Amino acid sequence: MQPVPLHSLSELERASLQEIALYQLQEKLLLGDLSLARVGPKGSKSIRQKLESLSKEKKESSPQTFGIPLFQVMANDRASKQLQEAVKSSRRLCLEVEATVTRFRAQRQKRSPMGRSCGLVPCGGFPEEPLSPTLLDSHSWSQRRGAMSVDSITDLSDNTSKLLEALQLSHPHELDPRRSLGKKMLSLNPITWQVPRIVDRCCKHIESHGLQTVGIFRVGSSRKRVQQLREEFDQGLDVFLDEHQSVHDVAALLKEFLRDMPDSLIPRELYTAFLSTASMENPAQLTTLQLLLFLLPPCHSDTLHRLLRFLSEVARHAESSWGPDGQEIPGNKMTVANLATIFGPNILQKEKPGEKDVGVMNFEDSAAIILVLQRLIEHHQTLFMVSAEMQRDVLRRLFQTDPDVIDHLLRRKFHTVPSTEKEDSTKEPTGETQALESCSVSSELYSNVSFLNLDVGI
Repeated sequence: MQPVPLHSLSELERASLQEIALYQLQEKLLLGDLSLARVGPKGSKSIRQKLESLSKEKKESSPQTFGIPLFQVMANDRASKQLQEAVKSSRRLCLEVEATVTRFRAQRQKRSPMGRSCGLVPCGGFPEEPLSPTLLDSHSWSQRRGAMSVDSITDLSDNTSKLLEALQLSHPHELDPRRSLGKKMLSLNPITWQVPRIVDRCCKHIESHGLQTVGIFRVGSSRKRVQQLREEFDQGLDVFLDEHQSVHDVAALLKEFLRDMPDSLIPRELYTAFLSTASMENPAQLTTLQLLLFLLPPCHSDTLHRLLRFLSEVARHAESSWGPDGQEIPGNKMTVANLATIFGPNILQKEKPGEKDVGVMNFEDSAAIILVLQRLIEHHQTLFMVSAEMQRDVLRRLFQTDPDVIDHLLRRKFHTVPSTEKEDSTKEPTGETQALESCSVSSELYSNVSFLNLDVGI
């Protein structure tokens, strides 16, 4: 079993991973009595409710992008994408109708005698043809629409869910593709990559046009142009950022989006725990940071990962270099430390935007935020990977709670990620490895595998 990206885990696996990470962090005395599963004694929201719900109350005239919870931004993006797909589908259908009508008329005109109306032609003179264009019914049309994009299989009907399972995996009929956790149904498939459109487009624009721009994120921008871009995103328009757009305007837009998030990219419930890692030494520091990242909701985790990858790329061009023709390529001067200083207060926020003490931060907190974000940027590639040992812990945990899903998850895992790990010499050489590779082993066999029988400790 090899390390895998965090976003490749199924929704059920990620929920189990959160429980394990929380347990290990509580052992380190970093999160106290916070619970992922139940409401606290005073009726306050549990950490799972806070991390997954995150201010689900809607404003009466809510904007589409700025100043709203991240999960709502993602929902608006999905709705906008579905609307665009519906418009494209409608246009495609209209073209098919037009082509069918044109072909029908051409055939009738070709087979009709010149100078005579169609009414004078004997009925038996033509082979039987439809008297109107043949249109696709809604059922057959839906089957022609191509690939399906969903955030979770729980969004689909059971039949469609099983069809999607069949496309991705083998033997979809063997088990229900969802598992309940309380009242929430969790999918056995990975959910889609959840990064807001505005974040991804701003990052791509700067990666394409601004990596050599000196002082990116520090040089001033046009307030009028930034406001116009902000309004376009808030109206739900499909905004494209091309080479004519100022890099500094796009950089300012990205900072504003992160600054105005009411739920902050790293939830405030984890603010103190993240800052406590600043005083730790490696490797304990990175291990703890990774466990804290595992607690983030998928949309926060994926967005943070995309942002850190982008900031790492910007920092890679901080120093000047020489081109193949011997010409100097200026660096952007934005080192990891400089980027952490700028983005730290926007990613790690103690108070909500607009609250009384939002601008007040002591020196110790400020220094800790910069140091923590530096570590996140420098080690983002490994921090968002799930080690083989942690994957085993997840499987052990699920073996205790949902043993019938183990076969399904292992089949997918070993089908998509070939294992280079050799089995323990004390195990039978012909059993587990061959069975996993052939994807034909049942859950009863896995119940005898030693690592699944070990207690995960929760």
